[in-house]
Amino acid sequence: MIVRIASGIPGFDEFTSSDDDLGLDLGGIPENTATLVYGPPGGGKSIFSYVFAYHGLTQDEPCLYLTTDLGMQELYQKMGSIGLKLEEYSDNEMFYVVDAALSDSGSEIEDSDLYQSTSVKNPTDILVKVSRGARLISQKGPRFRSVIDSLTSILESNNPQLIVRVLKTYILRAKEAGGTAIITYTEGSVNSSTEILIKSMVDNIIKLDGEKITIEAMKGMGRKDIPYQITEEGIVLDNNK
Repeated sequence: MIVRIASGIPGFDEFTSSDDDLGLDLGGIPENTATLVYGPPGGGKSIFSYVFAYHGLTQDEPCLYLTTDLGMQELYQKMGSIGLKLEEYSDNEMFYVVDAALSDSGSEIEDSDLYQSTSVKNPTDILVKVSRGARLISQKGPRFRSVIDSLTSILESNNPQLIVRVLKTYILRAKEAGGTAIITYTEGSVNSSTEILIKSMVDNIIKLDGEKITIEAMKGMGRKDIPYQITEEGIVLDNNK
């Protein structure tokens, strides 16, 4: 049986459900895997990550979040705008942020046990701080969630071949620590051969094109797609179509 963890995205877990040998209907992201969530700009990749991370917090699953496009304060604001309030979970030391977005302009937040600043131009430092965060947060329970949002910014600032090696190590360390990882990526940001290589490194591939979510690859599932909308509450799938 493939153990899945709920995404928290309305309709998604029903969409990915399947009957196992015990007759149970289970859906969500396969546990202890790496999932690439990719597509064009504006398709909802970051929102997918926000909800995935937040739902885990509500289930007592801590989250390690690498943000490369938004500083931590902006991340809190963006998640709060769709009703995902993080303050309680930061106070409970459940939400660990590695912030690679503000380093060039200078972050006003000091590094701490739950916050580390770095730079998209320094992938080695990113890997060190993410690995440290994974070790810390994995001690809080048997499972945790991990997010990179997004890989695109790191690829654009570095040699893609180097980032592929860093990503491989990140995925390995996240899985070894018991994590289930989401990695967002903007389609077409690198050449097609590098894009194919990135896809080959993950267990699951989900595409959001602005109109439909397509499961291109996922453990225990075949290819399938479903329409969705982005609302004030986030991503909503239409399971009636």
